[in-house]
Amino acid sequence: MSLARVLADLNPQQRKAVQHGEEPLLIVAGAGTGKTATLVHRVAWLIANGVPPGHILLLTFTRRAAAEMVRRAGAVLRRVADKGESVPMPGSSRVWGGTFHAIATRLLRRYGKAVGLNPRFTIHDRSDSEDLMNVLRSELGLAKTKIRFPQKATCMDIYSRCVNGREKLEDVVCAHFSWCKGRVDELKELFDAYVARKEAQNALDYDDLLVFWHALLTHPQVGPKVRSLFHCVLVDEYQDTNALQAEIIYALCPDGRGLTVVGDDAQSIYSFRGATVRNILDFPKHYPNTTVATLEQNYRSTQPILRAANAVIGLASQRYIKHLWSEHQTGQVPRLVTCEDEDDQAQFVANQVLEHREEGILLRRQAVLFRTAHHSMVLEAELAQRNIPFHKYGGLKFVETAHVKDLLAVLRLAENPRDEVAGTRLLLLLPGIGPVRARQLLRLLAEAGGDFQAWYQWRPPEACESLWPKLIQLLQGLATARQELPAQVHQVRLFYTPLLELHYDNPSPRARDLEQLEEIAARYGDRPSMLAEIALDPPSSTQDLAGPPQRDDDYLVLSTIHSAKGLEWDVVYVIHAADGCIPSDMATESPDQIEEELRLFYVALTRAKSCLYVCHPLRFFRGSSKFTDAHGLSQLTRFLPKGVQAEFRRVTWAGPDDDLQGGEYREAMALSSQRVRDQIRSRWS
Repeated sequence: MSLARVLADLNPQQRKAVQHGEEPLLIVAGAGTGKTATLVHRVAWLIANGVPPGHILLLTFTRRAAAEMVRRAGAVLRRVADKGESVPMPGSSRVWGGTFHAIATRLLRRYGKAVGLNPRFTIHDRSDSEDLMNVLRSELGLAKTKIRFPQKATCMDIYSRCVNGREKLEDVVCAHFSWCKGRVDELKELFDAYVARKEAQNALDYDDLLVFWHALLTHPQVGPKVRSLFHCVLVDEYQDTNALQAEIIYALCPDGRGLTVVGDDAQSIYSFRGATVRNILDFPKHYPNTTVATLEQNYRSTQPILRAANAVIGLASQRYIKHLWSEHQTGQVPRLVTCEDEDDQAQFVANQVLEHREEGILLRRQAVLFRTAHHSMVLEAELAQRNIPFHKYGGLKFVETAHVKDLLAVLRLAENPRDEVAGTRLLLLLPGIGPVRARQLLRLLAEAGGDFQAWYQWRPPEACESLWPKLIQLLQGLATARQELPAQVHQVRLFYTPLLELHYDNPSPRARDLEQLEEIAARYGDRPSMLAEIALDPPSSTQDLAGPPQRDDDYLVLSTIHSAKGLEWDVVYVIHAADGCIPSDMATESPDQIEEELRLFYVALTRAKSCLYVCHPLRFFRGSSKFTDAHGLSQLTRFLPKGVQAEFRRVTWAGPDDDLQGGEYREAMALSSQRVRDQIRSRWS
């Protein structure tokens, strides 16, 4: 099978994008249009045409996405080679694939000395960064002022927006944190201290990784060397990049030669993380010789759903014009369902979910989407009453759990004795040691140049007298790193187990998590690699010990719209389609915010493959409707004006007591208003 035959599996728009030359290329890939397949085939096409895999950089937003694309590109090349086609076949696994932060870490370990970095730096995840910010907030006395000062998470948000958005502090505070306007000087003092403390600890946060990568690229000697590593650069989900990431791309590919970016401006919904839709909209302005390839054939949804979605995104004022279409021309017209209140909305969704289940659509092929997590509370109660199992997207990530962070803190301190966040966390676990003593011990360690031997001169309190020498011996042994990594984790686990039982209830499932961490350690060649990857790409969840077996493993999916991006289901229910919910009343301060809320609604609609329901409750009760009748009336979301409503079938939920069509819903306006008026007139005519 020739490469041309393999490309024949693609549609003409995809094929044109795959075979594009070296000039900068922007692929505007609409929802469900085979973006990943296009990117995979482009990687394979580049390799087949002589680009060494080791000189291709593939930037994605998860490590797994990069690994999967590289694997699929290799599969395409094998299909060609198995049929006798003469193409270069070096391993596609040699492609540089990963997230912006992971690639930055790899490059900084190699070239960081050029910008003053010790290559043995440790990486603070978001919660570590917030903890350090909080320590400094307290040290500077900002927590004790009579006027409210932002909490650590807000301080970190402001700091990250300044760094990632390349904005001035005053502008960030004015635009996004107006209530902090009077605290700008204190924030400047806090951020100065934060930068200095990270420098002293040889620690980098997520933002630093990007900043120092950009510094490498602008270095007069090292910059050209880094650029020479990559002949071709491909960036996925370009609409989700921030201003700093765009500057990295510009510095990496100054003339755009060999650069391909893929994304969809209509799905740019992460401005709260610093992403900006301007990157993808302004890409052709930065590279005037850009070719824009638009993918419009949708392989997910039916045409009636796409007509509705196209009508919604057509309201956007700034966008790349595209009209999604599908070969699946027939299908159920999307329903716009009016409900009396939240209870009726929940009953409608539960009824409809069960009806589709009886038609053969499993629960896990159906999803309920909402703008904010608390919007599903009434529905969750209704599902529990109906014995409908559900899974709600979200929850604590594995490495955000306290016990896992405790164990990792031991490894991080052994790797970098200047890591104050790790050291403080570890020392506070020991009985009898509080914040003051912890700071004294870390100061003593710093003065000794990171030699844990110095701690022997400190006399511990009676409560931790037996633990103290064991901890020092453990850290000294880890610092030399003579043992294999799983053995190091095993040693830490044995030391930590008594502390786990002391600090946490129900320690058994937590102990099992730590055993899993020991097994995970076997995948890494050294401790820095493990600590970096776990910080940058953590496991998504942690599991308790196995409970009683579930005979029915089917479940309905509940998800925020943000969490649903990139996923798809046969049936989708979008609830609370009321102004103030969609768009959120917290995101209507500017036209840009409202435009992003419009894109968010579009993302929700385009998750549906076969059936789409958009629900609008007319009333919202101020408390539980069972205890009060105080309520407000809602308006249908502004994103469904009359012209867009024409792409929906408007129906009104008749309630659970109405037996019409099995209690499903009745057509809107089934009762003629004229008949009611005739009855009134009959009183005097």
